[in-house]
This record gives sequence, C-alpha cells and structure tokens, in this order.
Amino acid sequence: MATYEWHARPREYEAEKRKLLLKGDVTTEHPLKPITVHVAEAKLRKSTSRMSTSGTPKQDAAKKATSNVDPLSSALEGSDPLSLFAAAAAAKPKVDPLADPLSLALGLSKKDATDSAAQRLPAGLDDSFEPWSSKKAGILSKYTTSEKLSITTSFLSPADREKVTVKTQVVQGTVTDKVKNRLEQLDDFEEGSVKEMLNLSQQEYVYRIEELNQALINAWDLDQKVKALKIAIQCSKLLADISVIKFYPSKFVLITDILDTFGRLVYDRIHRKSTYLPPGSMTSQVLPVHFTPEQVPNSAKETCRNWFFKIASIRELIPRLYVETAILKCYSFLTQGEYSQALLRLTNQMRGVGDPLVAIYARAYLCRVGMDVAPNARDHLISNFYDFLGTYQQLQSDTVQNILAVQRLDMASYLSLYSPALDWILQSVAYNASEEVLTEILDKCKKQCNSALLLNSVMSAFKPEYIGSRAIRFIELIKESEEEGFPKHNLYRSLGTNLTMTDPPEQQRLSVLNEVWKAVMKLKNPSDYISCAEVWIEYPCRHFTKKEVNTILGDIIKHMTPDRAFEQHYPQLQSVMSKVLSHMHNFSILFVMDKFLPFVDMFQKDAVKVEICKTIMEAFCKYQEEQTKDPVIVNAVMFICKTMHDSINALTLDDERRDIGTLISGFVRKINYGRDFEQQLSFYVESRANFSNLDAVLVTLVQCVNRLAAETCAVMKGNHSRKTSAFVRACAAYSFITIPSIVGIFHRLNLYLASGQVAVLNQALTQADAFFKASISLIPSVPRMLVIDRKMRSSELLLLNYVNSFLSTLLTVPDNPEQGCLYLLRGLLNVFQDYAWDTHSDAKARIYMNVLCLLSAQSQDQFAYHVKNVDSNDALYGSDKKFLGEVSTVAGTLILAILDHCKTLGQDGGVKRQAVIASEFFECIILHGDISQPAMSGLALNLWNLAQKNGQADTKYMVRLLEYVKRKGPKPGGKPFAALASSMSLQTRT
Repeated sequence: MATYEWHARPREYEAEKRKLLLKGDVTTEHPLKPITVHVAEAKLRKSTSRMSTSGTPKQDAAKKATSNVDPLSSALEGSDPLSLFAAAAAAKPKVDPLADPLSLALGLSKKDATDSAAQRLPAGLDDSFEPWSSKKAGILSKYTTSEKLSITTSFLSPADREKVTVKTQVVQGTVTDKVKNRLEQLDDFEEGSVKEMLNLSQQEYVYRIEELNQALINAWDLDQKVKALKIAIQCSKLLADISVIKFYPSKFVLITDILDTFGRLVYDRIHRKSTYLPPGSMTSQVLPVHFTPEQVPNSAKETCRNWFFKIASIRELIPRLYVETAILKCYSFLTQGEYSQALLRLTNQMRGVGDPLVAIYARAYLCRVGMDVAPNARDHLISNFYDFLGTYQQLQSDTVQNILAVQRLDMASYLSLYSPALDWILQSVAYNASEEVLTEILDKCKKQCNSALLLNSVMSAFKPEYIGSRAIRFIELIKESEEEGFPKHNLYRSLGTNLTMTDPPEQQRLSVLNEVWKAVMKLKNPSDYISCAEVWIEYPCRHFTKKEVNTILGDIIKHMTPDRAFEQHYPQLQSVMSKVLSHMHNFSILFVMDKFLPFVDMFQKDAVKVEICKTIMEAFCKYQEEQTKDPVIVNAVMFICKTMHDSINALTLDDERRDIGTLISGFVRKINYGRDFEQQLSFYVESRANFSNLDAVLVTLVQCVNRLAAETCAVMKGNHSRKTSAFVRACAAYSFITIPSIVGIFHRLNLYLASGQVAVLNQALTQADAFFKASISLIPSVPRMLVIDRKMRSSELLLLNYVNSFLSTLLTVPDNPEQGCLYLLRGLLNVFQDYAWDTHSDAKARIYMNVLCLLSAQSQDQFAYHVKNVDSNDALYGSDKKFLGEVSTVAGTLILAILDHCKTLGQDGGVKRQAVIASEFFECIILHGDISQPAMSGLALNLWNLAQKNGQADTKYMVRLLEYVKRKGPKPGGKPFAALASSMSLQTRT
C-alpha cells in the first residue's frame, strides 16, 4: 500500500503580512466624492457637477467650522443615499392625505386618487371627522335583543317569493291620468297587500332586511322604479315601530343602509341621463364630477323634479322625511343654493315626529346626509340639536314611562339608546366649530336640561383641547347634572379620556385630579369604579410624581379586593398596568412604590399573571437603557421573572418559551455590578437556580460568565493575581456545570468551545482541556438531521463550521505533557473516524483537509497567532523533530483517508463528487504543502489528473487554479511551481 509523507510549506507570517499591506496616502478629499470638472469661460468658473468644490468665503468658513462633524457626511456634502432619498421625498409634490396609496402606487392620476378618497369621506371633510361607516359595526354589536321582532311588508311574505306583478300597462290619456295611475301604484300596498311577519328572531329580521335591500336593487335593475320606491317607503315606515325598543339603533342602521342604496340609485340614474353638449363640440358628453345645474339638460331636471313630486305625495310624515332625505343629493341637478333651504325645511318638519327616540334618529339621518352632500351648510345642525333639547323633557313623560314599563326597560338602558344618534348630531355640530359654539351649547344645556346624557355626548364630540381648557367647568357641570338613569361615572370617564389627549391649564391640574378622585372614590360598584380608574390612572402618570400614582394604585387595590372583585376585571387592571408602564420608565422609582407589587399580586389567575409579568418585563427591557445594580430593581424583577419561569410546563408552547426566555435574558444582561465581579457571579448563580428550565436563559448566563472572566483578564492585563486566578477558574467551573443542562446540542458545543477559549485567555489550561474534551466527546451525539426553522435539515454544514472554529482554537492550545503530542487533535480524529457520516456526504474528507491545514500551521517555527501569556506548541516544542515527525505521521494518515474516499467515489459512480474533492485537495496542497518535495508535487499532479479525468471538474475553477500556479512560477522560490504548471498544462492539452 502506498504511503505519503506530508511536507508543510515553510511560512514567515510577519513577512507575508508586511508584503500584503497596502501603502497609504494622505488625502484631503473623500475618496467617494464625485469628480468635479471646472470650465473657465470669460473669467467665470462654472461647475459641471451638481456639487461644486469651490464656494464663497462664507461657505468655506462654514465648511471649516463643521469639519469636526461626521467626516463622511461632511465630505459627501449630503449626497449619501439616505440624504438623497430624503431630498427626493421633500421635492415630491404634496399628495392629498385622503388619496388611496394603492391607487397612487399603481400610477393612477391625482384625480382618480381623490375620487377614491371621496368614497370614504365626503368632500370637504378631513380625517378628524369619524365617518358613519366606522360607527355602524359598533352599533350593530351593542344594541341587540333576544325578543321576537315583526316586519310589515308586501314583498317578503312566503307567498310573495315569486315575482311581484307591477302595473306596467301604458295609460292612454292626459298627464293627469298618468299621475293618478302612479299614485294608485304607490297606495297599492295600503289596500290589502301588506302582510305582517311576526315572531322573527334578530338574525331572521336582519336576513329579511337584507332581502329587502336586494329586492330594491333587483327591482331597479328590472326598470321597476315604482316598486323600488314602494320598498323604500315600506322600509321607512319600519322606523316608526318601537315595539322592541332595545333593537331600535340597530334597526336604524339596517334600514338607512337601504335608503342610502335607494338614494344612490336615483342619483346615478339622473346623472346618466344628464348628457350635455359642450360649447363648440358636436358630441354629447356625460356630466363631469363637479358640474353646475346649467350643464344639466331639461329632461334630466324634469326627471329629478318628478322624483321629488312623487316623494312629496307620500301621506305619512316619517316615510316622506326619510325618503326625501335619501335623495337629497339630487338637488344638485336643479340648483346650487337649495341644500341649505331644504335641510332647514326638513329640520322644521322633523318637529312633527312625536316619539323622542324616533325623532332624534330621524334628525341624525338628516344630519348625516347633510354632512355628505353639503358639509358647509351648518345652520340645520345646531337647529336639530336645539330641537332635541326642547323636547328633552318628553323623555320623562308618562307616555315614555308606560313604554318602558311594558317593555321592562330601565331608564339607564333607555337613555343609552339615544347615544349613537346624539353623538352623531353633536359630532356634526362640533366639526370645525369654534370654542364659542361649545360655550353656547354648555350654557343652553345648563339652562334647559343639565342632563348627564347630553354632557357625555358633548365631551365625546368636541375637540379634547376645548374640553381640557374647561376641565374645571365640566367638573362643576358633572356635579350639578341630573343623572336620570345615565350614571355620572360615565361622565368622569369621558372627561378623563379627553384629558389623556390634551393637558388642562397647569394651575388647574391638581384641582382637577382632587375633584375627580373625590367622586370616583365614592363609587361602590367595582365595575363603575374600575372603568373610571382605568382612564384616570394615566393623568397622574403624566403630570405628577410617584406619590400620586402610588395613592391611586392603593385606592384601586382597596376597591377591587373585597369579594375578590378583581377576578371579574382583569382586562381593566391590565390596562391600568400598561398605562403606568408606558409613562413611568424609571424602574427604581416604580418598584419603590409600596403599592406596585401588591397591585401585581391581584392578578391571581395563572395565565393572567404571566401576561402581566410579560408586560412589565417588555417595558423593562425597552425602557431600562442603562445597566443597573439597584437592589430594589434586581429583587423585584427577579421575582417577576421567576413567576414567568415557574409557569412553564411540558404543555407550554415553544413560542411561549421563546418569548419568556428572551425577556428573562434581557433582564440578566441589564444587571451589572461594575468592578464587583464576585457579586456579579453570585447574581448569575442565583439566576441559574431560578431559571433552570429555559435553554435561552442558560445560554445567556454562560455567555455572561465568560464575558465576566474576559473582563477580569482585561482589568488585570493578562497578569492574574492569586485571587483573580481563582475567580476565573470559578467562572470556568460555573460554565462547565451549567452547559450540560442545556438541551440544544449545538448550543452546548459552541459554549464548550467559547468557554475553553476564555479559559485559555486566562491561562486556565487545565479547565480549557476539560472544555475541549467535553466538546469532543459530545460530537458523536450530533444527529445527522435537525429541526431548523420548523423543517428537517442536515446538520452537516453546522458541524463543518463548528469544527473549523475548533481547529483554529487548537493552534493556540499547548499540549498537555502528560497526554502526549496532539492529544486533543487525535481525540477529535478518532471521533470523526467512528462518526456515522451520511453516505452521500463528503464532509469527512473536507474536515481532514482542514486538519491538514492545521498541521501545516503546527509545523511552522512560529505560529500565525498566539494568546498572550500562553506558550503554544511552537514555544513548547521548538520545532522538535519528534514533534514534527508526529505531525507528519498524522498528516500521512489523513492523506490516505482522503485518497481512499476519492477512490470509493470513483468505484461507486460518484465521478462528479470525486472531481470536486480532488480539485479541493489539490488546492490545499499548493497552498499549504511544500511542492518542492517530489512526493508533494507528484501527489498534486495526480490529483490534478484525477480531477480532469472524466471531464466532471468545474472548468472555470480549474482554470483559476492553473493561473495561480503559473503566477507563482516567476516569483522567488517559484521554480517548483513553474515545473508543476508545465506538467499541468501538458496534462490539460493531452
């Protein structure tokens, strides 16, 4: 059997390093600065570059003054990519904030984007006005009922599933006869065709309403306009029904959606009919988006008037008001100044609606449509509100009381039904209103009916700045207000919500808190109390000290502890904690408060307690920027982290484990005792005892202890005393004990290696040997497949990277005299010899090649790098022949193993892999072997031939190898390379 002897190429690392150093030149300009060309013309110097290198004396002085700023930014004069992007963004024309960004990204015109935005918000309104569409879902989910409902209609009875016949015959005669026929069709449903469907559940009722909406659209598509109008009228009539009063707000939402559909269909039909002939054009065109009544043809105007005449002939007030309001936008076809008069006329007609609940929702619909079609018309808005004030006393009338008695509804629930309509009316009144409007409304409310319901809606509608500047006055109004079933705690909550968005006058802040909290403290119902406290806790956090916050937390504990009321209000209590943490970022102050941890103790349900602890730790990791050793913080956060850790069990999800581990690791890194290294190590020992079930935390602890040992070495400048030497060995012992309890095998491998490197740095060679031996003994346990990113993947690449790092470390580690030469390397090779390699893997051969590189470095008179105060094998053996012979023996064995692998590949049909391994081995030899030795040059040439044997090698790679060898030939000592290059070229041609 052929044997091979490895001869390492002699290296002089310092000489090579000096040779590779690039010569530096002093420069006065940034190397990346754009080239500037100056053209002198008529004594005028102009720069063809966008950035000139010359400037006025003032500019030159400014440049000198700022020369100490960031040299990159100053030299580039703001032309770095980020500055250019910012400048380009600033140069862009301003885009309408309502424009659809997706439409803009697709290259749509500004007009198209504006039209798209207009579908969301009416023209003339900005984002501060909350659209009706965002309120509907909340109303439908809040106002529900389990009672049976009824619906009166001529279209949805079971017998009317077939197509309803509508009178469509042509009436011959006068115009009067045609009008009479239309009126007969409108009145047809009053002549016996109307049927009432009873005992409908809420879900069935909603389904029937949706059917009505679809029936209206279908009738319109079939050109049955009278039928569509009849459906709109019948839907409007349903809004006069308050038989199930709790459901009325939701019914209003459903019915007005149908009316909106009807109004849109009528408007679109008239708009389509409104073709006009522009001046100087021969082709008719459709009306533009912003048209004037003069552009509307007479035929379209006549159609529009006919619709208003039809609706005006409706006999009942409520359907007539609702349907006319639905098509109010059609006035734009007739005149420009009609909206204001029409809205005021309809407002006056609303006074004829008897029931106060029905009336206020009718007013709300009128205000909603008014804001859509004429947002600048304001007179009708305040009139609608004042009309409601004038009828407010009806809410206490006998009629209303009788209705509530029949339907078994208390006054508080009844008043809550008014909130959506009243809030909308006041929002419309308050939009872009001045403070004088608020003052006028408050005066009128106080004079006519100082109602809690009204006051709450006022605070919800007007700008927080207006409310905050009048905080004291609102408190007085709240005290004097008549509850009438609307609890005052809702008012205090609304006031607190406003004050979280704006600040009251500084001189009033303490008075506001005292006055409000006096009232809140007296609330007996825990639900009422915590609803206020949840909002108001933010106020002292923003404006006062820990004393006030601590007092309020104590008051919350006092109110929520009796009868374990806190168990029913965990979400509100969590909100309190989140608001405290979002404003108080000094944790030494936070944990000193004697009510903070007792507040945390109220979260006694395990899942909730873990969530609140996670909230605290997220805030701690985010806001505690500097490391700390404050014992109050350490003990408090240790308790919180232990609570999270102890919640982990076998059923805990991996994501939950990862989140908790990340938070606890963040805490561990935040604690720093400075130069008191022993106290720091004691903290890590305590943390290991408390958090032993989390790999992420244990990994962090080992890393921190290694950093602590490295810092000790830096402080002592590598020259340890007896005390510090014992300390770094204690750190090594900590790591050696901790690492085996970590589950992840590559975590253990990497930590063993890192800990061994730190031990070598601290001259603790015995401990370093223990780490490296443990690492070597762990390698056989590495599985061939691992779950990485939730997928099964090969561990080969991870193992290769790890072994390369391990081999690099072994160069600095001296051999233990009791163990013999290269004992750690021999142990590593023995492990790889017995490792269960994948049959389709070449990892073993590649590792052997890397070991050859290490052996070449071990053969040098002086190694490439060292650890301070540690004598590596170059100093230990001094190029001893016995040591070099041992290196050569190991290298020869590795060469045979690599060649055997290549031979096996050739026999098993792995020709492509054989060529790759042969070319990589060839590269290893010419880089690290001494090819002046015939055996080495012969081996290299054989590998070259083997790589090219079957034409499977990477051609570009082989060409680069040949060029490298040729370039080495003319250099000093390059004769062997020239001979090898000649032989390689000859073989290549052959």
